[in-house]
Amino acid sequence: MVPKLPPAAATRPSAGPGRPKDLAKRAAILEAAGRMFTRLGFEGASMDQIASEAGVSKLTVYSHFGDKETLFGEAVRLVCDSLMPGDLFVADPSAPLRSQLEGIARAFFAMIVSDEALATHRMMMSPGGDERLRQLFWEAGPERVQQAFTAFLEARAGELDIPDLPRAARQFFALLKGDLHTRLACGLCERPSAAAVDEHIAATVDMFLRAYDRQRA
Repeated sequence: MVPKLPPAAATRPSAGPGRPKDLAKRAAILEAAGRMFTRLGFEGASMDQIASEAGVSKLTVYSHFGDKETLFGEAVRLVCDSLMPGDLFVADPSAPLRSQLEGIARAFFAMIVSDEALATHRMMMSPGGDERLRQLFWEAGPERVQQAFTAFLEARAGELDIPDLPRAARQFFALLKGDLHTRLACGLCERPSAAAVDEHIAATVDMFLRAYDRQRA
């Protein structure tokens, strides 16, 4: 679930003595939690196992995250922040709208078809799952991405005719998922080729702009 963290994640400026060490431990815990949640599921992964995998004490895990639910939510948030960083959604008036939409679409699609994301999706959809866990997943992942994209659309509103920005954001990501994401999650198809991904993203962005681009209205 959690990609290997860049060195900067553990070495950003400290606020006091011992801070870099704490950040390194936090990064190790999140990385370990991602592996364990992906491999064993939420119920199967214990805090003891995560602590052992991270090379820290269980007390250290609890001191950083409080409980397993919070740790899971932070791991999901880190994935989204790592694969879809905030600067991806910064509107650049000097850049063509299509190119920015394609950049966001490409990052989102790469994220949702990764092995880790598909495993997490299956875990969330399994019968009898914990509703609170699903809510944590939604808030830490999909909801954050949709809110960031909604803000991007608002920033480029002069080029778009969108009466309901949050709905348009949901539509964009639903188009990107299509039936391909469901078939991948069910193990019914192979991962698409780079050419197929390019075609899918271009078609999605084109459909979105046909609906909302002021110049096409």
